[in-house]
Amino acid sequence: MNSIRDYLNLKSLNNVKKENKMPEIPFKIIPVLVMDDLDTGLKMCECLCENGLPVAEITFRSEIAEKLIRETVKRFPEMLVGAGTVLNTVDLKRAFAAGAKFAVAPGFNPTVVKAAKQENFHFIPGVCTPSELEQAYELGCNFLKFYPAEAVGGIAMLKSLIAPYKHLGIKFMPTGGISVEKAKEYLAIPEVKCVGGSWLTKDIPNWKKVAETIIGSRD
Repeated sequence: MNSIRDYLNLKSLNNVKKENKMPEIPFKIIPVLVMDDLDTGLKMCECLCENGLPVAEITFRSEIAEKLIRETVKRFPEMLVGAGTVLNTVDLKRAFAAGAKFAVAPGFNPTVVKAAKQENFHFIPGVCTPSELEQAYELGCNFLKFYPAEAVGGIAMLKSLIAPYKHLGIKFMPTGGISVEKAKEYLAIPEVKCVGGSWLTKDIPNWKKVAETIIGSRD
């Protein structure tokens, strides 16, 4: 050690302030919605509420995302609405202005993380490597999206990623290629807080089957 500064830098991962915390979520499954039609999106949100899973990550993969978030918040105030695929600060601000309670990204973009922290927005960046995890944690993120979960090695990869950082108390939301059966296996890992999945929308417009899938996933 050449200086106190070197010592402090070495310990920074353990001493960093964790400011980008996630609001408490009483749900183990987070439905990921990729919707191109407003009415269909609202019907899906209604179906989620009616079947005991009033939460959704509405992704910015379509032009209607901002409007769908705004309308969902207005029509279903009991619902915990988040924004997904938030890749830049413009969409970050649009999401929260529309009423989103949290935002999620597939990757780690320090510019977006810093903007979220400055505005006190709950933001969950995506990681799949130790380097990304350390950078996100250094910026105050202690709740991370593990993406694309199945494509990068699934449960075995996540457990390996968790191992060196277990003492930091970081929690994860695996997302990407996960089925309802696999979700249960992920949720058995103590560091997994919830699982994101698009399987709940696969039977649209068969709303009876969608409802059955929601109930099955919720239980």
